[in-house]
Amino acid sequence: MEVQHHNHQACYKRVMAVHDTMDVLGGKWKISILSSLGFGKKRYSEILKEVNGISGKMLSRELKDMEMNLLIKRTVLETQPVTVQYELTEYCENLMPIIFSLAEWGTAHRQRVLAKWGR
Repeated sequence: MEVQHHNHQACYKRVMAVHDTMDVLGGKWKISILSSLGFGKKRYSEILKEVNGISGKMLSRELKDMEMNLLIKRTVLETQPVTVQYELTEYCENLMPIIFSLAEWGTAHRQRVLAKWGR
């Protein structure tokens, strides 16, 4: 990828756009939750099992925040007992190539670091 050289205004706009994105996706858990939901609709308990280390309270908070930011859809199913299901919104689907790229980079990075340190 080629580094682009722009004026200060263009640089400022890009930095602000990245800042806005990180406000929505930032934190320890959001990208992991979205990655889990990238495999399809999930119940709360399924997400809790797949996102290793997250507490129930934190998962609830993150899901509410992502719903507010239009990234996920929460559906209450009329079952006995009531079931709540989460899925990515169509709007969030635009983010998935970025999340897949992050996963690929993370896998390659882990392999590189482990190879360097002989593990």
